[in-house]
Amino acid sequence: MRFEHLGAEPRIHPTAVVAPTAVISGDVEIGPDCQILHGAVITAEGGAITLGENVIVMENALIRATATNPVHIGDHVLVGPMASISGAVIEEEVFLATGTRIFNGARIGERSEVRINAVVHLRTTLPPESTVPIGWIAVGDPVQLLPPDRHEEIWAAQRELDFPGYVFGLDHETPDLMVQLTERYGRSLARHEHDRRLD
Repeated sequence: MRFEHLGAEPRIHPTAVVAPTAVISGDVEIGPDCQILHGAVITAEGGAITLGENVIVMENALIRATATNPVHIGDHVLVGPMASISGAVIEEEVFLATGTRIFNGARIGERSEVRINAVVHLRTTLPPESTVPIGWIAVGDPVQLLPPDRHEEIWAAQRELDFPGYVFGLDHETPDLMVQLTERYGRSLARHEHDRRLD
C-alpha cells in the first residue's frame, strides 16, 4: 500500500518488488531491485527515506524518518524481520538481523553486522566492519559495545546521549515528561489524518 503523506508520494523503481501488505508512506525512494516483504512499514515522518540498490526489507520491519533525522540505506543491505530503524544512516553491505533496533542519529558503517536483538543507540557511530553481538548494545561515539547485563554502564552512556531531548526536544527532568511527550508526539502523528492512499 502506498500513501501520500505531507504532500509527498513514494517513488519506487520499476524493478523493485513491494509486497501488497507492505506500507510505503510519504517521501520514500526505493531503488532498483529492492525487495520489500509482507508487513514491512517504511514511513517518512517529515524526513526523507532513501533505499539504494538490492536492499531487502523483511517481514514486519519498520523504517521511520523524522524531520530531524532522515534515513539513508546503502546498497546491498538486509533489514531482518521485525527490525526497526529510526532516523539513521546505514552504509553499504550491512546486515541487520532479526529484531535489531537502530535509533535516531545512528550511523552504521559499511559491511557491519548487528546481530539478533542487538541495539545501536541514539547518536551512536558504528565503524565499518563492526559486529554487535546477539542482544548487545552499541552506545556512543566513540562506540562502546556492552552486554545487556551491564545496565549501569549502558544507562550512564545513554543519559549523556539525551534521548528525550534529542528526539522530542524535552528535558529528561521535566516533571510531566510523558504527558508533554505523548501530547507533542501525538499532534505530530495526527498529520496522517490527511494521508491519501495511492493504490
